[in-house]
Amino acid sequence: GQPADVLKVLDFHNLPDGVKKTTGFCSNRKSTKGPDVAYRVSKNAQLSAPTKQLFPDTTFPEDFSILITVKPKKGSQSFLMSIYNEQGIQQVGVELGRSPVFLFEDHLGKPGPEDYPLFSGINLSDGKWHRIAISVHKKEVTLILDCKKKMQRPLDRSQHSIIDINGIVVFGTRILDEEVFEVSRSCISCFIRSDVMGFPV
Repeated sequence: GQPADVLKVLDFHNLPDGVKKTTGFCSNRKSTKGPDVAYRVSKNAQLSAPTKQLFPDTTFPEDFSILITVKPKKGSQSFLMSIYNEQGIQQVGVELGRSPVFLFEDHLGKPGPEDYPLFSGINLSDGKWHRIAISVHKKEVTLILDCKKKMQRPLDRSQHSIIDINGIVVFGTRILDEEVFEVSRSCISCFIRSDVMGFPV
């Protein structure tokens, strides 16, 4: 299947309130004219959309990858993206900062909060650009940082876990969360793909 472009679904290209266009990861790329495009996200941005817009013709893939290029605000710790089910329960979330966290909770409530994969020893809020790939395959989640560092963690989910697409996807925060993801320059790409590993970053 085609990658689900989170920024496209959230209408970043039309610059909603709190979003500005800026120069991205590469200021002079030979394969394209001009610099990469990135978006600067401020804390007053309110970005959300029905999850079905990410997957209009299919269900949420059981095994998948999330690809992100991002430059978080230095010293920050907050959720970049969250997916909620119809009852408002957070099912998928990517928390960036020191010791990033991958939140995952399927239709049976597995794994519990105490077992969310934690990637200690990584600091993504150092004020630098980072390319991040998070790959979920069976009962394991892999994080690849800047195409070099690779870390794997167990993911104690159900045998055939289901993520509900009848809720919403929220960018930059969580529902009722006081801490907002704020960046000097944010994602030039943020995709969810229905494949694992072997992906370009």
